[in-house]
Amino acid sequence: MNKPLMAKATAVWLVDNTTLSFKQIGDFCGMHELEVQGIADGDVAAGVKGFDPVASNQLDPKEIEKGQKDPRYKLKLKHNPAAEGEEKRRGPRYTPLSKRQDRPNAILWLVKFHPELADAQIAKLVGTTKPTIASIRERTHWNIQNMQPIDPVALGLCRQSELDAAVQKAAKRKASEGGTMTDDERRKLLSTETSLAMSDEPRMPSSIAGLENFSLTREEEQPAPADLDADSFFNLPDADDEDDEDDN
Repeated sequence: MNKPLMAKATAVWLVDNTTLSFKQIGDFCGMHELEVQGIADGDVAAGVKGFDPVASNQLDPKEIEKGQKDPRYKLKLKHNPAAEGEEKRRGPRYTPLSKRQDRPNAILWLVKFHPELADAQIAKLVGTTKPTIASIRERTHWNIQNMQPIDPVALGLCRQSELDAAVQKAAKRKASEGGTMTDDERRKLLSTETSLAMSDEPRMPSSIAGLENFSLTREEEQPAPADLDADSFFNLPDADDEDDEDDN
């Protein structure tokens, strides 16, 4: 799907001037709905001036009316010859200068929490090179001691939908190779929405796994003492009985 020109500025305008849902604006502008919500909250695209898609002949006003009446309606972009082939452009992802210093932290997060991702997938997600990824995997990066794993989506280096698509692709590749996955790996390979909807199942800690069938020691195998009468602990001799015993 082709995106409108100046997609983020267009999203800013739609947030400010329409009552369309975040998902409708996100689908139209090629953004995640959480990014659009961030625009509405002022956390994303601060200082970006809105770009009117109607005045630029990219969106028909009737499309906005239909979308405002039906939240499930998807806005249709007017045909723009200048945008043809834009999605098929190949090459490394451009990363703004202000965010380039965060790329190693994002790579470390992907390597740690999604080891199933191939280097080519990580390079495409955050716009880096394979030697950099290899140095972080092998912990030979010059700044590895000061790095902290940070979600690339939170850093704005990629969209959540792109990360989910890469993880799903890695899952299919691993399944085709016949590799076995643990429960934690299966959870990581699910989409974000599916993973959050899953209930946490109680699991036995790995440190005590297998001890449920551990044989009892000889001391534990000894028969338990006969049941004691609980009343005997409370039926203490009366004070008069004790005096009688003293007199005797």
